[in-house]
Amino acid sequence: MAGHVIHLKPIGSALDEHLPVDHKLSTVYRVGAGLMGLLLLIFGVLGLTHNIGFFDTGGDTVAGLNTNGALSVLSILVGVLLFVGMVRGGNAASTLNITLGVLFIASGFVNLALLETGLNFLAFEIQNVLFSFVVGVMLMWFGMYGRVGSALPHDNPYWRARHPQEADREARSRPGRSR
Repeated sequence: MAGHVIHLKPIGSALDEHLPVDHKLSTVYRVGAGLMGLLLLIFGVLGLTHNIGFFDTGGDTVAGLNTNGALSVLSILVGVLLFVGMVRGGNAASTLNITLGVLFIASGFVNLALLETGLNFLAFEIQNVLFSFVVGVMLMWFGMYGRVGSALPHDNPYWRARHPQEADREARSRPGRSR
């Protein structure tokens, strides 16, 4: 027992360390995170500048979407988180985009169920639900681009990581080319 050492890694570093890095794809992940983050940040700031109550469900709108102070602050926080992903780039941005995309879609379904109830404390209406679905799908698309698919090119690092024997065979059959 005394000879065992526990190595602790920072949270988040272990999540992506088994994935290959492709700097060309990082641009797509960064642009996606930045665009969606900017959109949410603008929506949140506009909501806060309208002096809407924090949990007000009175139907105040910003850019065609219902909002209140809580939704505005949440939008700003998620927008800032996406900007952090944009700055970080790489697999971290990809994973963040995918994760937040799934959460946006789940939020759309949860808030769809809460429409017209007293539990709708974020003041969602159907247009907010649709917006949540669209942002979720876009974030997932940006995060999965070049990472997931049945027709990835064989020089794609994710394809090579999933098919190591075939990638080695292809690399050996092309003299002078490195993996």
